[in-house]
Amino acid sequence: MPKEQRVATGVPGLYEMLSGGFLPGSAVLVRGAPGCGKTSLGLQYLVHGVRNGEPGLLISFEEFPASIHRDAESYGWNLAQLEQDGQLHLLFTSPQVLLDSLSSPTSSLSRLMLEGGIQRVVLDSITHFTRLTDDSVQLRNCYNTIINGLKREGVTSLLLGEENRMPRPQQEKGKLSFVVDAILLLRYVEVESAMQRAMVVLKMRGSDHAKDIRRVEIRKDGLHITEVFEGRESILSGISHRTGAR
Repeated sequence: MPKEQRVATGVPGLYEMLSGGFLPGSAVLVRGAPGCGKTSLGLQYLVHGVRNGEPGLLISFEEFPASIHRDAESYGWNLAQLEQDGQLHLLFTSPQVLLDSLSSPTSSLSRLMLEGGIQRVVLDSITHFTRLTDDSVQLRNCYNTIINGLKREGVTSLLLGEENRMPRPQQEKGKLSFVVDAILLLRYVEVESAMQRAMVVLKMRGSDHAKDIRRVEIRKDGLHITEVFEGRESILSGISHRTGAR
């Protein structure tokens, strides 16, 4: 697919990692520890879309509007104005209500997406659905309902989730990683006794992508993906060391 048909994120450096951006209509899991930049990435993705004529929707289960507006303002993004212009919508709901809404193509949420021309969605966070059931099969059904419902609306969605450090991926409850189209992993790493942020693209169905691990910087205008962690091993373990060091 030509790069001009990709869905750009607005995050400098991520363009190259994704071979131009996400495939339209895909569901992308952004997984990471608290504070590593997941929500900031989601907001940056939505704001970039609005600036390019692609209305967006942020669905949140925990954060209050004032908190989200404050976080966005720290990067120079006026969400209140974007809402007033009808280019960005904030929806505060519960996992069960969202599940019910996406199960029906005639729900108020579907009308909002249609009438608002929504093209981008950020869900914060997909991890909350683990509270609805302890059964892996039922949880997998929840994930399928959410992702299929979003795809039915024709949107390209980011699903923010807490990092799962289970040693064997096949044990992942609900197997969300098998359902989504792409996975971005954000992680804190220790380098020379200092904490840094790292990103890697673990999966991108139907497209090539960068396989290396790159530094993430949070600047005054949002996230920036910078250089590759060269000359170091065990980056994703959280505590790296120089190549060949014992």
